[in-house]
Amino acid sequence: MNLTPVRVGRACDQVMAQLEGLISTGEWPVGSKIPAEPELVAALGVGRNTVREAVRALEHAGLLEPRRGDGTYVRAASDLGAALLRRARRSTVLDVLDVRASLERDAAATAALCRTPADVVAIRAAVAARRSATTGGDRTRFVAADLDFHRAVIAATGNQVLIDLYAGLTEALQHSVATVDALDDDPNGFPGHDDLAEAIAAGDPVAARAAASAYLDAARALVEGL
Repeated sequence: MNLTPVRVGRACDQVMAQLEGLISTGEWPVGSKIPAEPELVAALGVGRNTVREAVRALEHAGLLEPRRGDGTYVRAASDLGAALLRRARRSTVLDVLDVRASLERDAAATAALCRTPADVVAIRAAVAARRSATTGGDRTRFVAADLDFHRAVIAATGNQVLIDLYAGLTEALQHSVATVDALDDDPNGFPGHDDLAEAIAAGDPVAARAAASAYLDAARALVEGL
């Protein structure tokens, strides 16, 4: 944990800045539990009240979320992510699918043009993990693997604004993927994902966009059939 003792001055602001830095850089990723208060006090060299004030301010901003009896977790990676999360919680699955379609079709094409060799390795590993997760009936594992694949595609665009925007939709994305998965009798037959991975590897933006359209259209058809 990369924290340093704060200097004399507005201690709470300095603590907030360090905690925000750990969140924004991913050292404390979304969904992770932050260290307990005594550990933060020791690392930062400030009093408990200062740490509590800083943590509460980040909770109010939407970056952190307290869970009674369990600790405090990272809820969003940025103020933008927190705002998107609040709005997404009031949206329908079809609304989220519309947003995904707007983002992911273009992202797929961009990823095919901008991906690095490391991105191709990450995407192929993620799609293989997703394929493996379709067996065994563990829906939580499958949803996590599916999201990891889509994040790998978004990361391959190299567009940090898009990456942050997509991260801010994590909770809404989880809900949409889980909803579609619950409606799908044959996750192994769900189209697009393997084709998208190979299109990106081949540097083919047209095929990548078509593959993204295939899984988005299939997801929408399942939800509209409710």
